[in-house]
Amino acid sequence: MGNSLFANCCRHVTDLIFQTRSFNSADERSPLLPKPPTSCAVCPEVPEAAQCAGLYPDIVPSEAVTGSLQKCTEYIQDLSKAKDKEGTVTVCDKSRLRPGVGAAGPLRQAEASRAVAVLPADLGEGPAGLVDHAQSLEACQSCMKLEDSGLAHRSYRREEHVAAADGGDAAPGARPAGRGHGEGRAALVGPDSLPKCRGTAPSPGSPGTPTPALPASAGKTPLAQRTVVPPVPPGEVSSKAWDASTGFVVTDPAACPGGRSSCDPDSQALTSKQQQQKKRKKKKKLTLLEHPSGVALMNGSGPHESLKGEKDARQNGHEEADPGEDGNDQEVIVIQDTGFTVKICAPGIEPFSLQVSPQEMVQEIHQVLMDREDTCHRTCFSLQLDGNVLDNFAELKTIEGLQEGSLLKVVEEPYTVREARIHVRHIRDLLKSLDPSDAFNGVDCNSLSFLSVFTEGDLGDSGKRKKKGTEMEQIDCTPPEHILPGSKERPLCALQPQNRDWKPLQCLKVLTMSGWNPPPGNRKMHGDLMYLYVITVEDRHVSITASTRGFYLNQSTAYNFNPKPANPSFLSHSLVELLNQISPTFKKNFSALQKKRVQRHPFERIATPFQVYSWTAPQAEHAMDCVRAEDAYTSRLGYEEHIPGQTRDWNEELQTTRELPRKNLPERLLRERAIFKVHSDFTAAATRGAMAVIDGNVMAINPSEETKMQMFIWNNIFFSLGFDVRDHYKDFGGDVAAYVAPTNDLNGVRTYNAVDVEGLYTLGTVVVDYRGYRVTAQSIIPGILEREQEQSVIYGSIDFGKTVVSHPKYLELLEKTSRPLKIQKHKVLNDKNEEVELCSSVECKGIIGNDGRHYILDLLRTFPPDLNFLPVEGEEMPEECKKMGFPKQHRHKLCCLRQELVDAFVEHRYLLFMKLAALQLMQQKANKQESSGALENGASPENGTADSEKSESEDGKIDDNVTGLDQVKELAETIASDDGTVDPKSREVIRNACKAVGSISDTSFDIRFNPDIFSPGVRFPESSKEEVQDQKQLLKDAAAFLLSCQIPGLVKDCLDHTVLPMDGATLAEAMHQRGINMRYLGKVINFITKTPGRAQLDHIFKIGISELITRSAKHIFKTYLQGVELSGLSAAISHFLNCFLSSFPNPIAHLPADELVSKKKNKKRKNRNLGNADNTAWASMTPQELWKNICSEAKNYFDFSLECENADQAAEVYNLQKITLLREISLKTGVQILLKEYNFDNRHKPTFTEEDILNIFPVVKHVNPKASDAFHFFQSGQAKVQQGFLKEGCELINEALNLFNNVYGAMHVEICACLRLLARLNYIMGDYSEALSNQQKAVLMSERVLGIEHPNTIQEYMHLALYCFANSQLSTALNLLYRARYLMLLVFGEDHPEMALLDNNIGLVLHGVMEYDLSLRFLENALAISSKYHGSKSLKVALSHHLVARVYESKAEFRSALQHEKEGYTIYKNQLGEHHEKTKESSEYLKYLTQQAVALQRTMNEIYKNGSNANIMPLKFTAPSMASVLEQLNIINGILFIPLSQKDLENLKAEVQRRQQLQESIKSGEQLEPEDKAVEEKEAEPSMPSAEIPLTQSSA
Repeated sequence: MGNSLFANCCRHVTDLIFQTRSFNSADERSPLLPKPPTSCAVCPEVPEAAQCAGLYPDIVPSEAVTGSLQKCTEYIQDLSKAKDKEGTVTVCDKSRLRPGVGAAGPLRQAEASRAVAVLPADLGEGPAGLVDHAQSLEACQSCMKLEDSGLAHRSYRREEHVAAADGGDAAPGARPAGRGHGEGRAALVGPDSLPKCRGTAPSPGSPGTPTPALPASAGKTPLAQRTVVPPVPPGEVSSKAWDASTGFVVTDPAACPGGRSSCDPDSQALTSKQQQQKKRKKKKKLTLLEHPSGVALMNGSGPHESLKGEKDARQNGHEEADPGEDGNDQEVIVIQDTGFTVKICAPGIEPFSLQVSPQEMVQEIHQVLMDREDTCHRTCFSLQLDGNVLDNFAELKTIEGLQEGSLLKVVEEPYTVREARIHVRHIRDLLKSLDPSDAFNGVDCNSLSFLSVFTEGDLGDSGKRKKKGTEMEQIDCTPPEHILPGSKERPLCALQPQNRDWKPLQCLKVLTMSGWNPPPGNRKMHGDLMYLYVITVEDRHVSITASTRGFYLNQSTAYNFNPKPANPSFLSHSLVELLNQISPTFKKNFSALQKKRVQRHPFERIATPFQVYSWTAPQAEHAMDCVRAEDAYTSRLGYEEHIPGQTRDWNEELQTTRELPRKNLPERLLRERAIFKVHSDFTAAATRGAMAVIDGNVMAINPSEETKMQMFIWNNIFFSLGFDVRDHYKDFGGDVAAYVAPTNDLNGVRTYNAVDVEGLYTLGTVVVDYRGYRVTAQSIIPGILEREQEQSVIYGSIDFGKTVVSHPKYLELLEKTSRPLKIQKHKVLNDKNEEVELCSSVECKGIIGNDGRHYILDLLRTFPPDLNFLPVEGEEMPEECKKMGFPKQHRHKLCCLRQELVDAFVEHRYLLFMKLAALQLMQQKANKQESSGALENGASPENGTADSEKSESEDGKIDDNVTGLDQVKELAETIASDDGTVDPKSREVIRNACKAVGSISDTSFDIRFNPDIFSPGVRFPESSKEEVQDQKQLLKDAAAFLLSCQIPGLVKDCLDHTVLPMDGATLAEAMHQRGINMRYLGKVINFITKTPGRAQLDHIFKIGISELITRSAKHIFKTYLQGVELSGLSAAISHFLNCFLSSFPNPIAHLPADELVSKKKNKKRKNRNLGNADNTAWASMTPQELWKNICSEAKNYFDFSLECENADQAAEVYNLQKITLLREISLKTGVQILLKEYNFDNRHKPTFTEEDILNIFPVVKHVNPKASDAFHFFQSGQAKVQQGFLKEGCELINEALNLFNNVYGAMHVEICACLRLLARLNYIMGDYSEALSNQQKAVLMSERVLGIEHPNTIQEYMHLALYCFANSQLSTALNLLYRARYLMLLVFGEDHPEMALLDNNIGLVLHGVMEYDLSLRFLENALAISSKYHGSKSLKVALSHHLVARVYESKAEFRSALQHEKEGYTIYKNQLGEHHEKTKESSEYLKYLTQQAVALQRTMNEIYKNGSNANIMPLKFTAPSMASVLEQLNIINGILFIPLSQKDLENLKAEVQRRQQLQESIKSGEQLEPEDKAVEEKEAEPSMPSAEIPLTQSSA
């Protein structure tokens, strides 16, 4: 979005950003923020729960987790009831947001770790400068405004029953109000051009909503309403209301960035005017009605709750409740004036009203107007009130005389060259708004989404009404052949179906800058700014002058310059108005195009925070585009013409945002938003720069050196190539080490950023792999280029430990990170044998920049070395390692343990420590009964929290009901505080336990690692010999822990189906969450082959093998590409893919390529040599050679022996799909291929030609800044939900959604998780349409942010199908399920446990529409897959038998029905016993089937006997009712509804808590019960309230 303001912002991030943000500054807000009650501050961290729950909400953590959840519960309750959100926040801040190692849960999106990678909206800026509306809009959205979210207060007023708040803001209630309001907001603003000042935080207003409705501020309004809430008389809220409300609540935030309702498709439907009016009318009522409900809702179960809540709040010790309450009253007064309506009068259209909020800036109204259908073509105007021009950056509340009903005039302003260019750009964006080419080309943070193709846009209200009655008759349920079970074909074209809207309505043939630019001096003085050349659809060629007064036709032609106005000149202020007059087709198509643009769901057009690339694309015709051409050829470094001061000083921006204050929630949100925004902009700029460097478009700063040695500076970013330039890494593995060092360094940067110590700075770092090269992009430390490195480094070593220096300030700063990062302070010897104290590895360098900041860089050894891959002479490895064949020589010596592993190891040790100490204490007291109890529970927290917190001081999160452990904890704390009151014996206990687990302190548990151990060239002083020995032992233990605990743990989770990878990326993520590096992949696969129950791990084995093959191929591809010059790129890539995947035995001669190659050889090679000596070596590769290399690479790197010599063998031996291998290799290498059907098995001609290779994209790794406060709310919400407190959970999740929107803008994977969970909650609480709306957003977001065929997207499609079915949109539900099945076949194939769930869903829906034969095909396939993966005796299989039996019954084939039901009955009887109600139900059903069968037989006999005059009893053939189908769908998807009254709910809660305590006391330390079992039982007995009921995701 390069707008000027934005630019400024960039420059002074602080000022600008901050004021502009539309939140009012913190101080204004402060009255609203009560101080967090102290009690809260220490609460045990919530995160664990969340952690476990993982990123993806629905996933229910294993019991272990739940255990810990319970602990958090009370805390959470406080949260929810106590007003102070802030408290929470504080708490959270400590915790690091890493998803827990232990996390359970199917694809917990990598996100977990990488979460952000996915996209904030406003990042939009995207590639720079483009003014894309999307971006801008997003920008706006992103801004999202605190207020909007209401967040600010909201959060604080929790106590109010906060519910209210949420209700309000989030709530749809707000919606209405807001909506209108936003209405105007629709700012999708196009070009960013509009100066958006919101620097980092673009203006909220515009959330990208398309519609005029954007209520950006929607959120705001709500406040007012909200406030009204407290006094509501409880009676008013009917229970229904609550449900609704919940739904309600939910809705909005998601809605769009700003919480704006607008996003909702439905809202879009209304025209803005009507909307407004409605809104106004409604608004007053609303205030009383909806909120209340919302209110009540939030805390619990229903109307009465609000009162109760207040009580609780007080009981919880937050006495502040009272003052708070008064606070609220005042607030009420303050906020009452939220939101008012102004009239806007624009030239040429009727005046219309727009709802605005006092905190908005005038700028935001501009954005809205630039996105509204009827005013979108204006960019150069001012807003005037009573003749006074309003300042764009003023907040509305500061403008005198602006009030309800004021009339704002849109006044056209004279153009400048800059404004004219912005105008042309904006018009071009409007013309291109439906064109997907930017998404296919991976430009400007555009990405694809196909959901609307499958729903045909009927998910909104309008859709529901349209279809309700007639649905049954008109469904065509037959899926395409390739989707049916057993089909072997895997077409590729279906991946990107053609969207009707993409056949763009052509408005103009050509719109381009004229060759007569720039105007000569004499014309400048007549006001000519620039010349355009246009060819209309009617084929009229015209030249247009852009002058200060507007646009007019001149008399120039292509070859004659005559700038005089033509007659008539059609002078118009806007280019659109001019074109409307000269081309009727333009007029018609442009308005149709804008209508369509505004109807699209905002999430389809908002830019994503980081670019997502598509690995396939259709053949597109390349159209003329002046803006694109201009951008490519001007040296557009970043945002020139829109930014004062030209290029951005990235380092300054990155560091300034880190320095922003972070004392309270609004400040933290502001800071996180700024950090996120700058990071995403930096990533986009670095990616463009890296591509320019490799493509040869940037001159090196040391041009005389050979190519590998060159370094580059572009746009204030420093680029270096991943080669070992000055033998720097000679001892570590040369080029190989130089290649991995950047990613290790990036991991270090991530980690230090996450710890976020004030005063310690890291560089912006992005690692880009492109065309076989690895480029590291870093921001530049001020002053570093002016001096030699030796002079600048004042801490650390520049020669790997020969000369080492230290610095007290650095030691002080790094010491603050040592505890969370588990780094031990240690001494090393330098070359003069002097001891030097360090608190990091020696390579970590400290440099003080000219700006006085303390920077650390080269963090590649932040984590301790992995001894399994670092053989050291004379060191014995533990048994477990030797058994697995370690230590093994790796290609480089930079192998480190992952942070997740370090944390899991420390936590494991902590449990051990607690057990040992407890045991000893018991023995001392010889207190028999305790000893048995305590140990039982000792381990209960195991894998409950997988987070560093556990180890933090003695904060040991151990169950309070465990006496022995409690004592240990108290004891440890007392000793740590060292007040001498502890008796020596107890001290001894702690000391022994510390020693046993390797703690560095003998009074408290504290494990740290020394990252320099085993570092070549580092020497330690004699004095620390013993310490070094201990450290070596600790490292060996950690290496053994990875092999003996983490790998088996991963495999066990896969067996239990708590982890369900579907492709290589999700498998890698599952490994990484447990701290297992990818170099252990071969070991993991070997472990799987030796596991009993190997068949149940088939899917994991298959994914592992294909990941192994494609990773090995990627390593080879990388070096292969380095030898190819640009002109041979497509030929070389297609040749490589043929050797890799085609059955064609000798794909050598791509003839055209050969001709080219030979010419190249003759002429060019003489004069210049690019990189490698022979640019044609690649052409001689054969499939045999490539596969031989792949097998040896797999052996050397992963230590796994592949048994295949070519692609066909691999596919046969390991049952792989070539199309899946193609997808994996394309994603890993950035290759984009043509969307068409490939025949891999043709032995007569190669599969790929060079025409099939469309592009090669960079693969980018970067830091993902986190929204910490939002994450904590999300985790607390998950924990609540898991405990069955849906309302509170809902409220917290809404709050989280608002905060996420504040930080990330509208698009981000974490927001996607949030929406998915909200949808699930809405669904459980009975608000189906709200569930549908939120899930629709989740699907769109997942497609846009993760990719259209990402496993997470597949799951989102399944959820959406369920909600569509519940909303009786049957054909849509089937389309969505078929789409999910197709994607899954493409990504993995049919044989996957998740496929059983999918087929059960499809079979049930088909059964519901009476397509019995089709239904059986899917259900029987599901039965076969379930039997394979869950064992033929599992409850899942019993359920599957029952579903099949029901269909046979409907077909009147009672014999088959009986057979299946008997199987099911047997399983129930054996698993659950005769008296379980599932067993009883099954036996009842058997009886019924038997009667039916007998009746049928009787009738048949009667017919045989009496012929045609037989007296036939009518038989009952039951067509299933929709309700029964829905009930079964809910069961298989793990959703259980329990019809409950208010009283039942209370009892249920009590029961849940009682059970949880019970479970805690029973659970033994290991908690190894398969989660599966728990889930299955739940399926088995819906009636049994159980803690997780609400969200269990059935383990399939």
